[in-house]
Amino acid sequence: MLIEGLYAISTFEKDGQEIKATVKLNAEHEVFKGHFPGNPIMPGVCMIQMIKELIEKAIGKELFLSVASNVKFMAIINPEKNEIIQLSLTLTEDGDIVKVKNITSFDDTIALKLSATFKIID
Repeated sequence: MLIEGLYAISTFEKDGQEIKATVKLNAEHEVFKGHFPGNPIMPGVCMIQMIKELIEKAIGKELFLSVASNVKFMAIINPEKNEIIQLSLTLTEDGDIVKVKNITSFDDTIALKLSATFKIID
């Protein structure tokens, strides 16, 4: 985990190329003290890193983000109000390339839609 203690995986299910995960954010983590003081917001780069780490867990290989073709931040994730988030990922593997489509949400609110391509690191 690149940012130790930022989140904990509560549930993780892999069914073929589908991954469903529930994650609990640590609202007390240092990253939220700077982003932003008094109004913590989950940084987008941290969300993308979390997605990468969940894929790595699912396939057992290290990845490098090579293309983020579609990234739409649709709602702010405040860890004090939305400490539990759900991630739904669909993977397509082709050789050393892994393509992912992700929807990240809390309650009934979609926070992030992402389509990206990762390269498996040898």
